[in-house]
Amino acid sequence: MLMRTDPFRDLDRLTQQVFGTSARPTVMPIDAWREGDEFVVEFDLPGMKPDSLDLDIERNVITVRAERPDVDTGRDMIAAERPRGVFSRQLFLGEQLDTDRIQADYTDGVLRLRIPVAEQAKPRKIEIAHGNGQRQAIDA
Repeated sequence: MLMRTDPFRDLDRLTQQVFGTSARPTVMPIDAWREGDEFVVEFDLPGMKPDSLDLDIERNVITVRAERPDVDTGRDMIAAERPRGVFSRQLFLGEQLDTDRIQADYTDGVLRLRIPVAEQAKPRKIEIAHGNGQRQAIDA
């Protein structure tokens, strides 16, 4: 239902470890699972201001962006280890999800999306007519 989409994540992590920077926007970690008739996706965005978050969907691709501004140059920083700049992540959804009813909530540094399974993708019973005119339901 959800498709993995970031083949360069390991390369980005190695680049950050070796050079202390990344040529691409910082990628945010996610957890995703199914709960009944919906998928839940959580994005870790600690310390982000809610108004810096941007969530777009085009076709079946969700794009999440957030920004943590650079350190004020007027400060005499003792340590500056927290990643700054633009955070971005795209999530490719399967056709069987209902993108018109996605719910989003940002609490305690975690952006949680709830994505329902589309009605047409849920299992259902189909009735079969017998030659004698009686109908019997079977599992599809």
